[in-house]
Amino acid sequence: MNCLEMLKEREKLSDQCDICKKTFSYKGNLTVHKCIDPGGKKYYCDICGKSFSQKSHLTHHKYTHTGEKPHHCDICGKSFSKKYNLTKHKSIHTGEKPYHCDICGKSFCHASSLDSHKHIHTGEKPHQCDVCGKSFSRKSSLYSHKYIHTGEKPYRCDICGKSFSQRSRLTSHNSVHTGEKPYQCDICGKSFSSKSHLTRHKYIHTGEKRYHCDICDKSFSSKSHLTTHELPHAHERPYPCDICGKSFTRRNGLTYHKYTHTGEKPYICDICGKSFSQKGHLTYHKSVHTGEKPYQCDICDKSFSSKSHLTTHKLTHTREKPHHCDICGKLFSQKCNLTTHKSVHTGEKPYQCDICDESFSSKSHLTTHKLIHAHERPYPCDICGKSFIRRRGLTYHKYTHTGEKPYKCDICGKSFSQNGHLTYHKSVHTGEKLYRCYICGKKFSQKRYLNGHKCINTGDKP
Repeated sequence: MNCLEMLKEREKLSDQCDICKKTFSYKGNLTVHKCIDPGGKKYYCDICGKSFSQKSHLTHHKYTHTGEKPHHCDICGKSFSKKYNLTKHKSIHTGEKPYHCDICGKSFCHASSLDSHKHIHTGEKPHQCDVCGKSFSRKSSLYSHKYIHTGEKPYRCDICGKSFSQRSRLTSHNSVHTGEKPYQCDICGKSFSSKSHLTRHKYIHTGEKRYHCDICDKSFSSKSHLTTHELPHAHERPYPCDICGKSFTRRNGLTYHKYTHTGEKPYICDICGKSFSQKGHLTYHKSVHTGEKPYQCDICDKSFSSKSHLTTHKLTHTREKPHHCDICGKLFSQKCNLTTHKSVHTGEKPYQCDICDESFSSKSHLTTHKLIHAHERPYPCDICGKSFIRRRGLTYHKYTHTGEKPYKCDICGKSFSQNGHLTYHKSVHTGEKLYRCYICGKKFSQKRYLNGHKCINTGDKP
């Protein structure tokens, strides 16, 4: 061993605790470590009683009670309760990321962020919950998780009083009041209220899906989407409604469901004033005003205002129909269409018009029906000016101008402008009778024959 190696070894030993053998990179950290009482935490908060091993930790904790943020960013003026958080924040302005992952090359602003990132490669989850045994790759994730067991929500919005279990969720929530979106995508320029939302958004551009389901091999761009996806495999619905008992796989699914009981519609369009129970519905609605269609099909270049519409559209190219009726075996490309279809078998029509008392099997059919009472036709043709009650009616109408017939029979090659016409045409080849009377069970090849048959059974006039 040469002199330099001996010196390094001596320095290493000098920064090692002689009680628990823990080593430190700085002698100052070792000194602080030795000062901590091995038997407990000697600094107590006189407000909530929580205890800490270091006085500085107690000081920082008290800021959560007082709301004090003594550390200010000299660039944008934002304030922080901890100096460390201010230093971390400044990297947003400088763009500096000095810590590099030696496995994938990704860079980080802080050494702690790099350490947490490396757990993705190793699969290591060193932080375990002592209540349920669940493990986490980050200590902060474990702390946030523990609030599920305690029900504690220590982060409170000082504007509306709403409380949160995570500081990041409070920060995201605050942007609802301020409208601030400081995180901008450097590819398309879209802005976001939280860094996690920006990170998730970037996967749209890169197509990266890092999280894989080990049951069905499906991949996802975010861990939360994978977690939600895995619940149906486990038949688990951990979020029950305390009013009607219905359970949900996602917390936000429960939140949106509760609005059906309360009638609350907290998301308001700032253009026309229309209200919605879900943020996604408001976002989709706004595209009606702006005409924006950011989701483009990479097969035919057709654009859509929502990702779900793009996903549904792609099924027309692949002809995939993943939703299966367990009564008659019919396949559907959309789950909502399967749900509506099942009412044919059950005869159930839970959605009733409060004007004429007519009932419908789906909410969308009721909404469309109500437009008749309002004499409203919100979908005008930009070629001839004719208006329609339903968007689909407008789509089919436009084919009369373009001559397009996108629905082709794979048996004889005949083309149709409407999917329903193709379905009826195919029954000529197969002899299938698609329309079944839920009273007597008799089947018909055309819906009009079924409607005529129903009038005979019920005594109604056609």
